[in-house]
Amino acid sequence: MNAAEQGTRVPGSGRHLATPRVLIFLTCFNQARGEREVLLLKGAPTKRLWANRYNGLGGHVEAAEDVYTAAVREVREEAGIEVRDLSLRGVVTIDAGADEAGARPGVLLFVFTGATAERLVWTTQEGTPEWLPIAALHDYPLLDDLEELLPRALDGPFFYGHYSPQPDGTLHYEFQSPISS
Repeated sequence: MNAAEQGTRVPGSGRHLATPRVLIFLTCFNQARGEREVLLLKGAPTKRLWANRYNGLGGHVEAAEDVYTAAVREVREEAGIEVRDLSLRGVVTIDAGADEAGARPGVLLFVFTGATAERLVWTTQEGTPEWLPIAALHDYPLLDDLEELLPRALDGPFFYGHYSPQPDGTLHYEFQSPISS
């Protein structure tokens, strides 16, 4: 098939026009505290979205890269850590609702995890990466989907998610995992 035969330019089809993104959660065992920690990014106070709230590392997939390469790049750019072993843990489709022209732009989110012994991180204009104890995440201002997403990504089976817009503009989260035989 060539590029024009991919079926992505069908006006009024009701299909998603999806932007691929990656979300990465790195973990590390803190020997001094005797507990497992996860690296989250506290959004810079100047960010338009999720200022002063915690999210995983990540961002957009560039046109010339695959999702794994994007995940490795985002970790390097946002935390200064070189990772070589990430695992795809889930895929989430995010319906952003219809735009003015009736198209349905959305996001296809690829969720990765990895473990590292590297604890030294750097701050960027995106925010400050921080190692947080997994057992105490409820004490931090997380993005609202992380309460459901993080346990699945860190400890559950492979999952699929779908976020759909509600009348008040919030998103409704649904998750499922394949049934193993």
